[in-house]
Amino acid sequence: MSHSVTLLMSQFVTHDVKRFIVSRPEGFSVVPGQGVELAIDRPGMSAEGRPFTPTGLAADRVLEFTIKAYRDHDGVTRALHELEPGAQLLMSEPFGTISYQGPGVFIAGGAGITPFLAILRDLARRGELGGQTLIFSNKTPADVICEKELRHLLGERCVLTCTGVAAPGYANRRVDRAFLQETVDDFAQRFYVCGPPPFMDAVNGALTELGASAESLVFER
Repeated sequence: MSHSVTLLMSQFVTHDVKRFIVSRPEGFSVVPGQGVELAIDRPGMSAEGRPFTPTGLAADRVLEFTIKAYRDHDGVTRALHELEPGAQLLMSEPFGTISYQGPGVFIAGGAGITPFLAILRDLARRGELGGQTLIFSNKTPADVICEKELRHLLGERCVLTCTGVAAPGYANRRVDRAFLQETVDDFAQRFYVCGPPPFMDAVNGALTELGASAESLVFER
C-alpha cells in the first residue's frame, strides 16, 4: 500500500451503507470512476486490502468512500463500519477501467453505484449531465444509495427498480432484456455497467443481444 490515511468521520446513508471521509495524501490524484485498495492498519488486517471507489469530487481536500457492510460474514467491510474517527487506513494508488467516455446509460446494481456516483457528481459540477440516464437496481427502497441526490441530479432520467418489493416510484422489475428494451430507445450509445458479477454478465449479455457493440460497453474487466 502506498499511502497511510486517517478516518475523519463516518455516517450512515442507508441501513447498511456508510459514507467515510478520510484524509487525502499530498499530491494524490484519482479519475472519477477509478478505485483504490483500502486496508485497516492494524495487526492481522493490514494485508486484507479490498477495492473501493472514491465517490467525492476530484478537487475535494478529503477523500469520500461510500461502503456497504455485508453483515452476514465477518469481513473487511464490517470491520470498516465499526471503526471510530482517528483510525488509520492503508490505501493503494488508483486503478480501474471504468472511466467516463461520453454521454450514455449508467446501469448499476446495489453497491455498483459507487463509481457512477463519482462520475455523475463530476458531470454535475461541469454542467454536463445532459444526455445521461441512470438505471439503478436494488432489492428494496431502503437499499437505494443517495436516492434523493440521484433523483435531483437526473430527474426523470433516474430510473429506479426494486426486485424485492413493489413500491410507488420504483419499477418492480429485474433489469433484464425485456426491461432494457422497454426503457432504452438507442442501443448505439455507450453503456456503463457495474454491480455483482452475475448482474453485469446478465446486463451485458442482454445489451449485446439488443444491438449494443462490445466497444460501447464500459465495465470493470
